[in-house]
Amino acid sequence: MITDPTLVRIGEAAQLNHQGDREAARRLLAQLWEEIGGERGEPLHRCTLAHTMADVQDDVREELLWDERALAAVDQLTDARMAEAGVPLTVTGLYPSLHLNLSECHRKLGDLDRAREHLQLARDTIGALGDDAYGQLIRDGLEKVAAQLR
Repeated sequence: MITDPTLVRIGEAAQLNHQGDREAARRLLAQLWEEIGGERGEPLHRCTLAHTMADVQDDVREELLWDERALAAVDQLTDARMAEAGVPLTVTGLYPSLHLNLSECHRKLGDLDRAREHLQLARDTIGALGDDAYGQLIRDGLEKVAAQLR
């Protein structure tokens, strides 16, 4: 169970998005980005917030920018920090989703070589995910993007 208050608030923003209020989600995430110190913020907060912020963008270039921020932050994370915050994944479990999102952004922008590169990186790390609903969601996403890249 997530115990980190900032992650809980990021989750609330994600819920706003899932409920169809992208603008409210964007506003809350922008406020949180400022509160955590933006690019200087703690890596877990930056990674999670950027990954979530990417999902509420209307412009694929902005989505890509946020996904790149998330990937840059994940490289600074530790499993100990993830566990401390109550995140049920290891750091390696974050990579498949991040690379999947980057693959999709590059595909939408017509950069198919980069899209395939990130698709392969997602495939290379998919073993870090369990055989549960989240793991299946990411696997299904990989297959969808792979089909679109064929």
